[in-house]
Amino acid sequence: MRRGLLNSIWIVSALLLIPCTGYAQYGAGTALPGQRNNPQATKPAAPPAPAPVHDLSGVWMMRNPPGSNRGFTNYTYTDPKTEPPSLTPWGEEKLKEAKDSNGGAYTLDQTNDPVLTRCYPPGTPRVYFHPYPFEFVPSAKYVLMMFEYDHTIRRIYTDGRKLPEDPDPTWMGFSVGHWDGPTTFVVETVGFNEKTWLDRLGHAHSDQLRVTERFRRIDHDHLELDITMTDPKALAKPWTTTFYYQNRPEWELGEITCSGDYLDWSKFESFSFKKDDAPKGTAPK
Repeated sequence: MRRGLLNSIWIVSALLLIPCTGYAQYGAGTALPGQRNNPQATKPAAPPAPAPVHDLSGVWMMRNPPGSNRGFTNYTYTDPKTEPPSLTPWGEEKLKEAKDSNGGAYTLDQTNDPVLTRCYPPGTPRVYFHPYPFEFVPSAKYVLMMFEYDHTIRRIYTDGRKLPEDPDPTWMGFSVGHWDGPTTFVVETVGFNEKTWLDRLGHAHSDQLRVTERFRRIDHDHLELDITMTDPKALAKPWTTTFYYQNRPEWELGEITCSGDYLDWSKFESFSFKKDDAPKGTAPK
């Protein structure tokens, strides 16, 4: 399990940085990398199928647009060197307490990442950093978001109910959603406990966190997700980002679970997250 966890860190980097050869930003007549000597490659590409109305159903996997430099999206929302979040003094102190293993400063047996050390649910929106797909399943009263990672499920109510004024704290929060036009689904989420991190670097949040998501289906195969996090206790101003996803109609969700000796670091010697240390040919867990 530990070998699989380590390998998954590098798998996600590869998944997010590989160019998306089918992404709509490749315009008509544009040759894709490795196809410039192929006469067929310069023919106009078929236009993408239009987005269906009020429908996000299907399996989606993160896929950054071609040519983008968004390697940071495997562990945080904006470039930590050029666009770090604006934190309150409380948020700064909490960040100092975090010992994340993704930047290489701490080893797996030193980290206090709650997902790694306690098998806690990742929370919203940290769940999007796991290198596994998710699926939208619509119903009459709500939309289910089913994540391959650890059987995580979100229920987004669409029956017109309001957000609760004093919700019971939960891992993933209480969510309501509505359609803004034919292809944009807006989700508001509140009611979080304080046991999760916002990202893999250890940015904390309070129970005052509010997450707004705008799922914009660009066409049949591509989805853009705008995320806005507001938390007057942790964030000095809202933290915003955009993630990109590709539809995978041939995929079905598998089973990735947090279990076994995943938490028993005593069985392993200390090591750090270095690229050369990543085991080869091991399936991620």
